[in-house]
Amino acid sequence: MEFDATDRRILSALQKDGRQTNAELSERVNLSPSACHRRVQRLEAEGLIDAYVALLNARKIGRPTTVFVEITLSGQADEVLEAFEREVRRIPDVLECHLMAGTADYLLKVVAEDTDDFARIHRQYLARLPGVQQMHSSFALRTVFKTTAIPV
Repeated sequence: MEFDATDRRILSALQKDGRQTNAELSERVNLSPSACHRRVQRLEAEGLIDAYVALLNARKIGRPTTVFVEITLSGQADEVLEAFEREVRRIPDVLECHLMAGTADYLLKVVAEDTDDFARIHRQYLARLPGVQQMHSSFALRTVFKTTAIPV
């Protein structure tokens, strides 16, 4: 899909504040409210805007601990990968799961209350995932910066 500088300004503005009104957005990107609304609808229809969400403060929610888990599977057959992916989606504490190139097959981003809570998540969920041969967990000491905004 083709998108121009105005579309980029709209996407950038919405990534910073998805709750702004159409009137506020149209003013920010120098469009009339109706033209802005049509563009946003087109960006949504064409899938550039995937969803609108509320980003929660993990510390205030009681999940300040971030753990990155590298997982190596016992094989690369489609059925092994599919079984793993199907089950990992069911773990509520896993925020992200990425199929990787390199030493690990998958990289997970997990949130937990603390190390004891991560031990529970590991016992209850991660250790039971199908096809897992090896697992390495790394605890984030501090988040230097974090964004969900994709450069447009």
